[in-house]
Amino acid sequence: MPAIQADNIVKRYGSKKDTVTALHGISFSVEKGELFGIIGPDGAGKTSLFRILTTLLIPEEGKATVNGLDVVKDYKAIRQQVGYMPGRFSLYQDLTVAENLEFFATIFNTSIEEHYDLVKDIYVQIEPFKERRAGKLSGGMKQKLALCCALIHEPSVLFLDEPTTGVDAVSRKEFWEMLKGLKSRGITILVSTPYMDEASLCDRVALIQNGKIMSIDSPQGIIGSFQKPLYAARTSRMLEMQRDLLQLPDVEDCYLCGEYSHVVTKPGVTMQQLSGYLQENGHQQVDVKPAQPNIEDCFMDLMKN
Repeated sequence: MPAIQADNIVKRYGSKKDTVTALHGISFSVEKGELFGIIGPDGAGKTSLFRILTTLLIPEEGKATVNGLDVVKDYKAIRQQVGYMPGRFSLYQDLTVAENLEFFATIFNTSIEEHYDLVKDIYVQIEPFKERRAGKLSGGMKQKLALCCALIHEPSVLFLDEPTTGVDAVSRKEFWEMLKGLKSRGITILVSTPYMDEASLCDRVALIQNGKIMSIDSPQGIIGSFQKPLYAARTSRMLEMQRDLLQLPDVEDCYLCGEYSHVVTKPGVTMQQLSGYLQENGHQQVDVKPAQPNIEDCFMDLMKN
């Protein structure tokens, strides 16, 4: 039995005259002990999905289970078995680090000492600040405190909604190292993120946009499905370069990707053709080379098609 199972989940907001559908028949499953990523931009439906799976919202249609328990009928039992870290920092900012931990431990009738072995790698990093108010912590420390509180009752399933948004690069790396440690203990982890580069850190990912899942596979499997010619291009005038390239009938897409723009073409288009075309259009410092596709390229292609 999967740890998480969602079947045709539909969620709508608003009145009958002005209804917005946030989730359009979402279906997927997460195996026990798996680190599964929900990857998509803001407004894709990630938070609505997480709130349904953590029993905070009721879907209009469909069914979902966590550890075999129905998210509507068995919500009390599910809340004892899962940990949830929402995207926005939701702990008590006027309480100290120690007071927040004690509060959440009391709710679950436990203590940090009882499950110290599970949270010790996180706790040792926040312990020096245990007398500091939570609202005065840095972004990275806030996330570590929130994760510690979500784990304090030793859940079997952990839901993390955009845990690294707004966090510096070092803290992001540390956070994912913590998730690897939790996964090694057999905890099932469902994590959402708008950062495409974090997809490679998951066992499997679902790419979501406009409340619809476009693809589910391992990161390697999704990247391997991209079979179109791809080039990286750069000139002294990047914006004009993109506009010019998109005028070519054999160029399917062109978008910024780091210092270069990625250019998706039809089969048969060569680097020399692209370079010559840009030079003919007055571009200087032209640099065109083959590029290896990544998750972002796959996401852009799925959105376009």
